[in-house]
Amino acid sequence: MGLRCAGGVKPYNDRIAYGRIGHMSVQFLSEDHMTAATTALQADDGFVNSIANISMGLQFQVTDGPAGDVDYYLTVGDGTATMALGELDGADVSISSTYETAEAMFKGELNTQMAFMTGKIKVAGNMAILMMNQGVINNWGSAMEGLEIEY
Repeated sequence: MGLRCAGGVKPYNDRIAYGRIGHMSVQFLSEDHMTAATTALQADDGFVNSIANISMGLQFQVTDGPAGDVDYYLTVGDGTATMALGELDGADVSISSTYETAEAMFKGELNTQMAFMTGKIKVAGNMAILMMNQGVINNWGSAMEGLEIEY
């Protein structure tokens, strides 16, 4: 018997569910973090429902981290989502922040809109895509709440 996600849904990778590999949490902005996040997104009904008929790619650049700068992305299309390390060719929107800001947003200590208004995150690209898909962004945050992350 493997790990189960919320609602008893079995994740696609039996080893990884909601940020847990076995019984360990994952390191923030690591490959394991991206895999666990993808699993959590696919298991969250609210998020899955919010991405129906939506296609977008968000590129994130996080600077000044303990291991240096990290690039990762979120892609949404055809009713599925993926978070992965690296650069996304043709991203609709690019979002940059410091590690400290990214950590605070992931922990829920800093609201994304407040971070933008205070200049803690910089956004480039098609802002209309972000505005039109606030439901996806909100549900993404909700789906990430179950992750066990070490910062």
